[in-house]
Amino acid sequence: MSSRPELTPVEIEKPITGKLLIVDDETAIRWALRKTLQGMSFEIVEAETGEQAIALVRTICVDAVLLDIEMPGMNGIETCRRIRQLMPTLGIVMLTVKNAEEDKIRALDAGADDFITKPFHIRELAARLRAAVRRARASQSDDAAAIRIGEIEIDPARRLVKNSGNPIHLTPKEFELLLFLMSHAGFPLTHTRILSAVWGPEYGGELEYLRTFVRQLRKKLGDDAASPKYLVTDSQIGYRFRSEAELMAGGRT
Repeated sequence: MSSRPELTPVEIEKPITGKLLIVDDETAIRWALRKTLQGMSFEIVEAETGEQAIALVRTICVDAVLLDIEMPGMNGIETCRRIRQLMPTLGIVMLTVKNAEEDKIRALDAGADDFITKPFHIRELAARLRAAVRRARASQSDDAAAIRIGEIEIDPARRLVKNSGNPIHLTPKEFELLLFLMSHAGFPLTHTRILSAVWGPEYGGELEYLRTFVRQLRKKLGDDAASPKYLVTDSQIGYRFRSEAELMAGGRT
């Protein structure tokens, strides 16, 4: 059974309002999350099974899903996979068990945008949910909108990439890879998920293939491979394109 989250009163900046679907088989967990997140101006919808969650996303509009990985019946991984197939732009954050690295990777491969480990602090959970809502709304508003992060700008409609205003020539696959990474800025993406999204579902195990493209992309962006500003390697997971907020906060991880 899942452990109860650590929910403590905190002072927190006013969040972006959004409608969240909480999916957890434990009534006490759902109650605690609902009361806390409602206090942060989130509108809450609940489901206690994966099947209920899938039925709800078919009939109502939500900005993000907070999904427990451990549930009886249809587990969180399969629920995530099916929701992602139905709603490609929906924000999905999964609750995982501490130190279960394999579960985290499986969650990201299934289409989750992010994960948070139990027990957790509500400030961290709220920040991750707000980020998921922002990304989902940005994706829904205009899939062809230009994205600018730091000095890098990509324009999907015109198929243009610029660094500090200077055009960069990318191959078609390099462009698609960069667009996928920048569209999910701030979120860790597994090798399998990147390969499947950019090259197709038949890809997934060609890690050296992906590493080669990442090396070339970093070179063309002028991103130092030893200490990258933009395209970082998430140890044991995959890659992450830093968000604007991460760049403004400074520091390189």
